[in-house]
Amino acid sequence: MVDIDGFKIEVWRGGLIKKILKLHFLSILMITLFGCSLLEIEMVAFNSLSESERDLIPTSPKDSVVEKINVTEENKKYLFDVYDGDKVYSVTFNHTDSDKKGDLIVFVHLNKEIVVGKGFK
Repeated sequence: MVDIDGFKIEVWRGGLIKKILKLHFLSILMITLFGCSLLEIEMVAFNSLSESERDLIPTSPKDSVVEKINVTEENKKYLFDVYDGDKVYSVTFNHTDSDKKGDLIVFVHLNKEIVVGKGFK
């Protein structure tokens, strides 16, 4: 502890650097794990598409938006009848819309392994 003009400042010799490095490492780890999880959901959705649906995606399946959403009356019409959960992941593939229909959307179970519905917005 160092006293400078009445302010007590704790001096860390190497401890501060170690703490910063640990926080930095943990931040990178969390971002990596979360990012991989979203990519996993995107690929489950993409692999469920028919060849004609895949042809609608102009660039990459990564060009999509993944959201965890509540099941509502509006989106329930796109879900398979056997699904009775109250939340689901939605994967919206960008730039798949046309004059007649909106973007392609695929709904994935919370276990991130099963597609429970799909349709166009």
